[in-house]
Amino acid sequence: MSVLVPLRAALGVAAVSVACATSEVRAEDASPWQRDTHSAVRLLAGSRSGPVLLGGVAIQLQPGWKTYWRTPGDSGVPPRFDFSKSDNVEAVTVLWPAPMKFDDGAGGIALGYKQQVVLPLRIVAKNADKPVTLRTHISYAVCEKICIPVEAHAELAFASVASTEDGTLSDALNAVPKPANVGDPSPLTIRDVKREGKNVLVDVTAPEAKEVSLLAEGPTPDWALPVPKLVEQGPPGVKRFAFELDGLPPGASPEGAALKLTLVGGDRAYEFNVSLN
Repeated sequence: MSVLVPLRAALGVAAVSVACATSEVRAEDASPWQRDTHSAVRLLAGSRSGPVLLGGVAIQLQPGWKTYWRTPGDSGVPPRFDFSKSDNVEAVTVLWPAPMKFDDGAGGIALGYKQQVVLPLRIVAKNADKPVTLRTHISYAVCEKICIPVEAHAELAFASVASTEDGTLSDALNAVPKPANVGDPSPLTIRDVKREGKNVLVDVTAPEAKEVSLLAEGPTPDWALPVPKLVEQGPPGVKRFAFELDGLPPGASPEGAALKLTLVGGDRAYEFNVSLN
C-alpha cells in the first residue's frame, strides 16, 4: 500500500543527495533524524488508542532552503511516500498543512514549506490489538537556487499510550486546512465561484486577514492549474482571484470539473470542493 504524489514538473538536477540509513525500530515517540546535506527527516508517533493512529513526517530545512506542497505550483516536485513495508498497517493518509508561496527563481510561484514542517499521518491499523510499525521510503526535493532530490528511509514502532509528540502533532493537524462550503458564514470564506470562458473568478471575503492566498487543484494530479492571482478591480468588500483553465491533461474538459480550492488567510485555512459550471 503506497501513498504517491505524481511528478508535477520536470526537475533540473544539479546533484543527487541520498539519506537512506534505516534505523533500528525502537519503542520511542520519534525515529532518529535521517540527515542529508540540506535537510533532515524523521517519523513521529502519537498516542496509541484504537485502530486509527496519528503520526507525522517531520522535515527540517537549512536556512534558505525549501521543499514542496502536494501541488508544487509553477515548478517543483512534491514529496512521495511509500508505506508498503509497514507492519500491521491497512492504510496511511498524508495530511498537508497550508503551504506558503515563494518565488521559484524562474518567474513563477512555487508552493511549499521553509525551515520546518510536520505532515500529519492518519494511520489505520489492520488489527488494533497488535503492534504497529510504520516504515516509509520518502522521496522529496530541497531547493535553494538549484533543486536536489533526496531519498530517505525511516522506521518507527507505535507503542506509547501517552506520546510526548502529541502536542507537536496536534499543532500540525491544526495547520491543515479545514473543510468548508462556498458561502459559509465565516470571516474567511469563498463567496462565489464562476467561470467566464477559460477564466475562473473566485470572490473571497476576508475582513480580518491582511494577506490572503488562494490555491487551485484539479480533479486529478495531472491537472497543472496556475496559481490564482488577486485581481485589482473587484466588487466592494471582496477580494477577487482569477486563474485560467490552463494545464489540463490531454482530452480533459473543464465542464463540470471538480476543483479543490484552498483559501489561506492569517492563521486560518479552509478547503472547498467546487464543481465548474
